[in-house]
Amino acid sequence: MDATPMIHLDRVTKVYPGTAVPAVEELTLDVHKGEILVLVGPSGCGKSTTLRLINRMIEPSGGHIYFEGEDATDVDADRLRRRIGYVIQQIGLFPHHTIAENIATVPKMLGWDKSRINARVDELLDTMGLEPSEYRDRYPKELSGGQAQRVGVARALGADPAVMLMDEPFGAIDPITRDRLQNELLRLQGVLGKTIVFVTHDIDEAIKMGDRIAILGERSAIRQIDTPERILALPVDDFVDDFIGSGSTLKGLHFERVSGLDLTPYPTMTMGDPVEVGQATLSASGCEWLLLLDGERRPKRWLRASDLSRGGQGSELATRGQQVRSRVEENATLHDTLEEMLKSSTGGACVVDARGRFEGVVEIGHLTEVIRRLRNEAQAHYDALGSSS
Repeated sequence: MDATPMIHLDRVTKVYPGTAVPAVEELTLDVHKGEILVLVGPSGCGKSTTLRLINRMIEPSGGHIYFEGEDATDVDADRLRRRIGYVIQQIGLFPHHTIAENIATVPKMLGWDKSRINARVDELLDTMGLEPSEYRDRYPKELSGGQAQRVGVARALGADPAVMLMDEPFGAIDPITRDRLQNELLRLQGVLGKTIVFVTHDIDEAIKMGDRIAILGERSAIRQIDTPERILALPVDDFVDDFIGSGSTLKGLHFERVSGLDLTPYPTMTMGDPVEVGQATLSASGCEWLLLLDGERRPKRWLRASDLSRGGQGSELATRGQQVRSRVEENATLHDTLEEMLKSSTGGACVVDARGRFEGVVEIGHLTEVIRRLRNEAQAHYDALGSSS
């Protein structure tokens, strides 16, 4: 990311008339180019107010707001807002305008010609997975909640703004549709690389969506701002720890993958091997279990010494021991891997390649080692910040 922040808030304050306590008090914050920065915090902490201050829907009582180094605090607010896409929970589509007219709102204000507007509308509908010929002439009341929210995002992208502000954009949608729209936004971000400030009250949504997360306390005071991985590994105080809630360690496993593990050798035998081979291999390993593989090296059964003690050929072992039920590939997250491990009677998950061939086993020791590493790395990061300040 560029060293110059796309957005810089310098001691921004908002005091509403008739109140003594600021809604936002001397907030200093950088938003880097091309990142999704999520503002998350309890209700009433000022996160939505902060978003409205950025695009001057409300005016700051003090401080300055910069866009790419330019002070935008005193520029024409309407011109500023046309450079910023804005998506809200209530969507806010104009009910008497067609979908195409809604998406074209800002391009029309900017004086785009009709052919350019039509091409942009069709491009955005297609990007959102809405067939232009089917949806461009519909009205908002004819859309489902998920479709309307997609159109809301398309409208915010209408004039191809560099900055997107999103205020609880998926908060009023059912969980399944919400998950799909989150995934769609992340996919689009991978292509478009916008600078996005995303407000939510849901820490799980923040963890999923954010390149960085700013956890806000009262008056938008930043309690911790960092990557989701570091916040989960090492909350800086009780407020952050309580807000994240239980299971923060497990949530951190979403960011680590099997491919990052150094898998230890594991005892195996194939169905064509004599049982004596399996007995010797298991005895030498010191492990409780041995894996029986088929001729294509696909894991089939977990075997103990007692399963091997009855003799026979490897093919006779296909009904002994425990069936292998838990398999993961190298791109699986460690959180998903842990779920698979909990299904296994052995407490381990087999790692296989795309053809199902055995590559190793993930055991609980691998996960505890990763958790310890994440905490140590987060601590080293904050120690370094402290020593340089």
